[in-house]
Amino acid sequence: MRTTNIMIVGVGGQGTLLASRILGNVAIRAGYDVKVSEVHGMSQRGGSVITYVKYGEAVYSPIIDRGEADIILAFEQLEAYRALPWLRKGGKMIVNSQKIDPMPVITGAMQYPEGVLEELGKKADVTALDALTLAEEAGSIRTVNVVLIGVMAKNTSIPYEEWVETVRETVPKNYLEMNLRAFDLGYHYA
Repeated sequence: MRTTNIMIVGVGGQGTLLASRILGNVAIRAGYDVKVSEVHGMSQRGGSVITYVKYGEAVYSPIIDRGEADIILAFEQLEAYRALPWLRKGGKMIVNSQKIDPMPVITGAMQYPEGVLEELGKKADVTALDALTLAEEAGSIRTVNVVLIGVMAKNTSIPYEEWVETVRETVPKNYLEMNLRAFDLGYHYA
């Protein structure tokens, strides 16, 4: 079996690290060798956060090079666009349609680019969705990450039940029910 390479990109505070933990845990649960690597930018100040998750029969390095990601899970449009060079030909991109202004936009030095999702769609197989609205429906905007994991889960060979059990084991108990709803909304969106 070849290694599956997944890149998770977002902005500090969006829950990318919990998403990578769920993904890593479900792959271990399914019997795969797993490597996870987190690359933090100015994550506490709303900067980019990137996580690589690789799983397969034998994984030797946690790093994903340009053109190697099978799936890019993007929590924000501009982060998706920045990550595009890492997507392999024929890979899949799952993108939250939310826009979070980076510091140059906040200060007025630049404008948020228009048409990001349309540009991505010209260059890749993209599933774009309003994960924020689905998260609100699940009970909290803080579940955007688990909505996106649900969408991504449908694009893997790991069974639904394994994902649900992993969410149960990984998410703190006091947030479990809303995260299970969020996962389900994402999974059935796909």
